[in-house]
Amino acid sequence: MGVWDAFLNWLRSLFIKQEMDLSLIGLENAGKTSLVNVIATGGYSEDMIPTVGFNMRDVTKGNVTIKLWDLGGQPRFRSMWERYCRAVLAIVYVVDAADSENLPVSRSELDDLLSKPSLSSIPLLVLGNKIDKPGALSKEDLTEQMGLESITDREVCCFMISCKNSTNIDTVIDWLVKHSKSKN
Repeated sequence: MGVWDAFLNWLRSLFIKQEMDLSLIGLENAGKTSLVNVIATGGYSEDMIPTVGFNMRDVTKGNVTIKLWDLGGQPRFRSMWERYCRAVLAIVYVVDAADSENLPVSRSELDDLLSKPSLSSIPLLVLGNKIDKPGALSKEDLTEQMGLESITDREVCCFMISCKNSTNIDTVIDWLVKHSKSKN
């Protein structure tokens, strides 16, 4: 039965378009909007305007359409994060890996968000951005400082990326696309 199911899933994937909703959250200046632009267009711009409230963008990769909710990271917008994360396939939390000063705040905000009952069991993808900058944390250090190993009530994955250099962006997209297929 396994081969037959695999064949049917492959056949469906040829004709059926899959959709997934994702919320990109994190503190201001972590690189969320840059990530959306790099995923959508492959382009990067140094001069990004901070997101006020939220922006939504549809990006199609293969037969998967990803609806990206880019949420503002300033303190006044953080209370909205939960609302936009309730019905998503994965929460994408972007961290500026070169800004060690803000890591405690970033961890506290992530812990607060994940404590919401409405978000239990939604997979978490943490992206350590700006690894092209001097002093950026390693994956091990980011995992430790963000307390990712202590999160046991959901799937947690972490990638280190650079939107500026497009480092590991394909890996992130592959993870997201595979996740969309595993949930359909």
